[in-house]
Amino acid sequence: MTGRDSRGTRTAHALRRSRAAVVALACASALAATAAGASALPAPAPPPARKACVILLHGLGRTYLSMETLAAALRADGYVVANVDYPSRDARIERLADEAVPRGLDDCRQAQAAPIHVVTHSMGGILTRQYLKDHDVPELGRVVMLGPPNQGSAVADRPMDQAAYRRFNGPAGQQLGTGPDGIAASLGPVDFPLGVLAGREVTLVDEFVSEGIPGEGDGKVLVAEARVDGMSDFRVLDANHTFIVSDPVAIAEVRHFLREGRFSPIAPDDAAPPGPAAQAAER
Repeated sequence: MTGRDSRGTRTAHALRRSRAAVVALACASALAATAAGASALPAPAPPPARKACVILLHGLGRTYLSMETLAAALRADGYVVANVDYPSRDARIERLADEAVPRGLDDCRQAQAAPIHVVTHSMGGILTRQYLKDHDVPELGRVVMLGPPNQGSAVADRPMDQAAYRRFNGPAGQQLGTGPDGIAASLGPVDFPLGVLAGREVTLVDEFVSEGIPGEGDGKVLVAEARVDGMSDFRVLDANHTFIVSDPVAIAEVRHFLREGRFSPIAPDDAAPPGPAAQAAER
């Protein structure tokens, strides 16, 4: 090989090394730019928080429309609301519970909403206790009952044998008495976080119906009849049985209990003694 050939070979090798260095530098720059761009991107947003759901169950002889004022307030608070309508006078409480409560649960689950709270009026509370006695609801949150005949209703005892009462209130109305045959006697204590609101005002019609029955109450349910062992909190309001569901103070207390697991602060002498459900709600 001549000197000229040797110099040409060395030049070619140098050119190849130079090109390789340029390529390597370009790749390194590209990788650095990619890394810098990736670090500048915002972090992925966390998944949105699941909304809680509230099932509403109306009372005997009413419809879902009686719960709409309460439903609107809860929707404004951001809850998914399942306001269940059911034929309260067409069947016994056991059947009504097995039909109405699962419909509310299905609505909440289809909306992928949890936990699932329940707010009831009058007999709707008995449907809830009947259902939860026999079924587990893993997503169950808190329950509020307005004017529930948790110990039965003395007002229902009196006309039980009258044809007009049976015709108007149906099979479920026959189960609301205070005796051993009433459904309340078979339900036992509650084991879930429960707040109970009772009324102590009476309409003129209910005053006539409840005449002679001793004790403070709302014309359909006595204050003492609304209580149940295991409840987390209890409050007596200046409201009557029919309109407690749309009473502004009652609605405010429902909202407070769903948030906090207790009603708004009051004097200790007026509060219900804490039970297992209250202790569980605080944990």
